Amino acid sequence: MNRVRPTSALLVVALIGTGLVVGRLIPPLIVRLDGSVPRLSWAAPLTLLLAAILVGTFAWNTWQALHKKHQRVTSDYGIRMLAIAKSCVVVGALVAGVYGGFALAYVDATDSPLGKERVVRAGAAAIASLLLLTAALLLERACRLPGDDDEGKNGKAQNGRPDPTPA
Repeated sequence: MNRVRPTSALLVVALIGTGLVVGRLIPPLIVRLDGSVPRLSWAAPLTLLLAAILVGTFAWNTWQALHKKHQRVTSDYGIRMLAIAKSCVVVGALVAGVYGGFALAYVDATDSPLGKERVVRAGAAAIASLLLLTAALLLERACRLPGDDDEGKNGKAQNGRPDPTPA
């Protein structure tokens, strides 16, 4: 059975970088296609912040159950939490990059009210996305079983016994 590996820092940086490029190119592309760049509302930053709080709560509860209280959790719960964590890492990183790039596109236009509004709201959404990314990485870490840190490369724990079964 293949083990699920922790999300690498390289993947997170690549997703944020890709999002930055895309977010920076969106406004000029819209203008070039004779469109008008949309105004940003507060709905996106607030929704991302709510998602970050929710995922952070999942991380806290999972950490408390597995690592502090040493309770067993069902495999369905563990898989569900890990799926939420992995998907929120990707979404948080990409969306943070896109909104960050969008904000960068209007940094030089902060003297106008619309430019300042776009920078502030896109910046707030980028920060909320980074909070979601952080909460997702914490949830991913919380999903690790207590014995997972001691593993060697041969698939056995350092004490020579086989790996514990997943929770």
